[in-house]
Amino acid sequence: MTDDRTDRTEDRTEDRTSPSGSDRPLDRAYDTALLDLDGVVYAGGDAIAHAVESLTRAAAHGMRLAYVTNNAARTPETVAEHLTRLGVPADAQDVITSAQAVARLIADEVPAGAKVLAVGGEGLVEALRERGLVPVESAQDGPVAAVQGYGPELRWSQLAEMAYAVNAGVPWFASNTDLTIPSARGIAPGNGAAVEVVRIATGGSPRVAGKPLPPMHRETVIRTGAKRPLVVGDRLDTDIEGAYAGGVDSLLVLTGVTDPAALLGAGPKHRPTYVARDLRGLLTAHPEVTGDGDRAECGGWTAAVAGQALTLSGDGDPVDGLRALCRAAWSHPEADPAKALAGLDL
Repeated sequence: MTDDRTDRTEDRTEDRTSPSGSDRPLDRAYDTALLDLDGVVYAGGDAIAHAVESLTRAAAHGMRLAYVTNNAARTPETVAEHLTRLGVPADAQDVITSAQAVARLIADEVPAGAKVLAVGGEGLVEALRERGLVPVESAQDGPVAAVQGYGPELRWSQLAEMAYAVNAGVPWFASNTDLTIPSARGIAPGNGAAVEVVRIATGGSPRVAGKPLPPMHRETVIRTGAKRPLVVGDRLDTDIEGAYAGGVDSLLVLTGVTDPAALLGAGPKHRPTYVARDLRGLLTAHPEVTGDGDRAECGGWTAAVAGQALTLSGDGDPVDGLRALCRAAWSHPEADPAKALAGLDL
């Protein structure tokens, strides 16, 4: 980033009381989109509406697309093949996973060629091998570290092996601790749920690499070389908080875990720079939200504080109404937004 942009970004992330505006489409204002996958590009195996055409157009406009996911189950090659089948432009080197981040974290602390108990999918195993480590399946194999990552075929016996290792004093790592993961059928348990099982059995806590923590940001910067990155995600507690921690701008899309009510209740580190219904938000300018302490305006909408509640009036793009409500709600977190939200088609 340039010094000027960095200064403005830090000002917004330190005390953001409103979504920001951009007079340029975001795919022209930023050089790299750091895109979450589940809930942003696809849900389960299927592309989310408008994702393929939006990303194709953004790439054609010169924006680099990097896919940054806490899901450690699949290899970058497998993820890239999936994206290509959906019609999304992607190569393996465009995919950065929490498995890669945690593998680097472990490799920095153990000898080359060390054995690591790995509970997770193929992506975790490959990432460990990429860093010169040897994955093993049992606590009896002499591992010097133990790591958990999401795996859809996880067995109870694997959690038991992890507990045996941790209880024996083996250093414990986790790719991420997302409690849930979006799927084509709805919200399913994530790696964080499996980590909690081992935590209960051991009383310990793992070192975590995934979003929103620094190891994932470090891995992303190393692998993308982004100068003006924009984090794009659907989760406040991973994507948006990770952007906040890294001092970079973010775009929240409403196609995954976070709904409008959760967004209005977000604390400072969970407040995105921009808000959009879906990935079409990459291709457009974003209107400014204006107003004073008790009143906010965006597009054709006006949000206001009335006693202990928020009100919303006007018409136009419902997302503009949500942006106005964000400014009012973030300035008055005690005000109830329920009635105002009921008038928005989101």
